[in-house]
Amino acid sequence: MTDYDVLVIGGGPGGLAAAVSAKKEGAGVLLIEREARLGGILKQCIHDGFGLLRFGEKLTGPEYVERFEEEFHKLSISYEVQTFVTSVRKTEKGFYVYAVNAKGVREYRTKAMVLATGCRERTAKQVFIHGTRPAGVFTAGTAQHFVNLMGQMPARRCVILGSGDIGLIMARRLTLEGAKVLGVYEVKPVPSGLTRNLVQCLEDYDIPLFLSHTVTRVFGTGRLTGVEIAGVDERMRPIPGTERYVECDTLILSVGLIPENEMAESLGVPLDIRTKGPICDNRFMTEADGVFTCGNATHVNDLVDYVSESGEIAGRAAASYKKRTGQESEKGRVMMDADASLQYLVPQKLNLGSDLGKVILYFRSSRVLTEGTLTVAVDGQKIFARKYQNLKPPEMERLEIDFTGQCLTKESRVLVSIAEGGGI
Repeated sequence: MTDYDVLVIGGGPGGLAAAVSAKKEGAGVLLIEREARLGGILKQCIHDGFGLLRFGEKLTGPEYVERFEEEFHKLSISYEVQTFVTSVRKTEKGFYVYAVNAKGVREYRTKAMVLATGCRERTAKQVFIHGTRPAGVFTAGTAQHFVNLMGQMPARRCVILGSGDIGLIMARRLTLEGAKVLGVYEVKPVPSGLTRNLVQCLEDYDIPLFLSHTVTRVFGTGRLTGVEIAGVDERMRPIPGTERYVECDTLILSVGLIPENEMAESLGVPLDIRTKGPICDNRFMTEADGVFTCGNATHVNDLVDYVSESGEIAGRAAASYKKRTGQESEKGRVMMDADASLQYLVPQKLNLGSDLGKVILYFRSSRVLTEGTLTVAVDGQKIFARKYQNLKPPEMERLEIDFTGQCLTKESRVLVSIAEGGGI
């Protein structure tokens, strides 16, 4: 058994940033990755647009992650690939982590853990489409893996269900490779992807987008031969009489991402029903003492720059983590409440034992607002307000708020809300 100060689970952009950050703080770090290579999903994201905020230039996914890998290896951080964590046990001495790889069963002990497990795509079984399950039904990420990493073409005539960013990017990618994308169908009345992807991936290639439509049935036995499309009402229920048949050989699903948190649940970490990720504080520590979270395991981010940012914060906090038996644990945490005007807010709590200062908030509006004002109130007293233009639920916002001098206590109530209009 080997002892470490910080053990990071997941070798994507969040995990790499957490490991580098913890190592720079002087911690002994081990990173565990289940795939054969570090990099996570970015290995297959060969389009550009990554790193605009962090590096001030357009990078492809592999180029972005390569910069972190270079720093990771320069710091001589220990890591294991093709290694699967099977269980974690918490004791008074820390966490015992059990894993398996080609070398056999491995056992590690660590004082703190960072869960950088990312997210997964919703599959065909989770969207309840009638019909059989013939070949030719893929998630957008699987189709991307086939084209970009394996050099295999999964489609000739395809329909894309859902307007998430990966689906939009794959609409363009498949078109460039010679496939005919017959249309992108979105069940909601507004698109789910970023505006820039709607323009660059659909409009620039004349790929039609059909809002308030969904796939209700698939046809085919060995291979998909077509799908049934129907319009939906305001409650997203198919409207009888609007059904039509579309002949195609492939259906690609881009119907949302879910944070990968089975390990967090096994440790008894409470999850936020809005984000589907762990409830955490401003240092990204969860409700389980010594367990930190970051990146898409916490909430689904729009930009990888923010994934790396949260990884750095979590790694730095994990490196300085100690059992809280003194003043810090007595101060406790205060809840950050978000009303119905926000789809979600991260972090959900503020740690009163840390020097609060500037706190980074990530949030999404619950509806489209051409003009809105976000306010933060402490015990009914407004301490911050900012105007926003064109708030949209698919587009995450990042905000820094300075809590210096607020004298928060465990009994304080912090409320974050968005009001329509530009008045402050």
